[in-house]
Amino acid sequence: MDTDLRSAPTPPGSEARDAAGFYADARHDLPGPLHGVRVLDVTKVWSGPVASCVLADLGADVLRVEMPGNREGLMPPEIPGTGLSWFRQSVHRNKRSIGLDLRRPGAAEVFLRLVATADVVVENYKPGTLDAWGVGYQACRAVRPDVVLVSVSGYGQFGPDAGRPGYDPTTQAAAGWMALNGEPAGAPLKSPTFLADDLAGLHAVIGALAALRHRDQTGEGQHVDVSMLDALLFSSNGYLTLGATGVPLRRWGDQADFVVPAGCFRCADGHVYVAVPLDRSWRRLAEVIGRPELARAPGYATNEERRGNREAVNAVVADWCAERGCAEVVETLDANGITAERVRTFAEAATDPQVHARAMVQETVLSNGSTAPLTGPAVKFSRTPTAVRSGAPEPGADTERILDEVFVDAATRERLRAQRAIG
Repeated sequence: MDTDLRSAPTPPGSEARDAAGFYADARHDLPGPLHGVRVLDVTKVWSGPVASCVLADLGADVLRVEMPGNREGLMPPEIPGTGLSWFRQSVHRNKRSIGLDLRRPGAAEVFLRLVATADVVVENYKPGTLDAWGVGYQACRAVRPDVVLVSVSGYGQFGPDAGRPGYDPTTQAAAGWMALNGEPAGAPLKSPTFLADDLAGLHAVIGALAALRHRDQTGEGQHVDVSMLDALLFSSNGYLTLGATGVPLRRWGDQADFVVPAGCFRCADGHVYVAVPLDRSWRRLAEVIGRPELARAPGYATNEERRGNREAVNAVVADWCAERGCAEVVETLDANGITAERVRTFAEAATDPQVHARAMVQETVLSNGSTAPLTGPAVKFSRTPTAVRSGAPEPGADTERILDEVFVDAATRERLRAQRAIG
């Protein structure tokens, strides 16, 4: 390895700031910027739980309303050494849980008592489900006129497909996203993560915060409608516009239509992703790989020329990478201002110093006393830091305390238990 390429001079004014400096003015008496906001989480699976998880991470008091004995959190695999599912621990941390079966007699009354104390309700059942249970938007606003109800669903609260169930992969198929994912000659592929769910969850948080801001200004609550399909289309980089205007779209695999070279290149010990969007970066790369004659050669000099000469350009970069290890390629290109990164596994990412410096892996005590490295909040706040404060509660773990908070008396609790409405 060329030792003189291990690091590049830091441009003036861009010195890295350490965490202590960023959090120098932090206060530690609050769980986050949403302290004082109460959220009712009436959700299942992933999109809705993601939304309430983010709100909980931001410091809101999130009360998870779930079926007594809910087994959704038992989805495999378990986090090694804990006996608990990754699924529940990932999206229900920082919350409290009340066991309340909204299908049972008397449950709606308890739920609406909770609504009267809440700022936001998040739900992701099929449209019309909460209405059928007697706890839809009109029922909620009757007890809390300024409540914000956020509904997440596959296709939204209105439109010809509103009543259809929607799940992440089917939404990816419906949006056109899946058609463009995968190798050019291969079959369509879904995302390896719950992409539509995650995006809908994040848009639900944005919607909740915007509605709270409107409430602060006007005193008005409202119903916020988030569709997984809409969220995925919004985050599809303008492809819906191109599709609507007849521009042909094709599958590019790991490459990019508008930048060459950009893609995965095999090294001696793995793969790196290299992206060279600027002509000046290409000229630098040509020098680095020992092909200076290609810096301004026909077919290479401009990105437009390189797009028309894709295979030859990629072959030049591929030949250079193939003779070197990933670390050497990345360090060499980094030192010359060229974007490159080794293709890592999640296990490798979990040990990365940058990931740990950003507190994206947080050792957390879970409900049974075991510990697990949970994924930390993405957004950092210099004044009101956030953290994974607690693991996911067992279903119904906080039922009694929450019922105390809304003054449900002992006789009513006994009746609700007899009707299997609480647990």
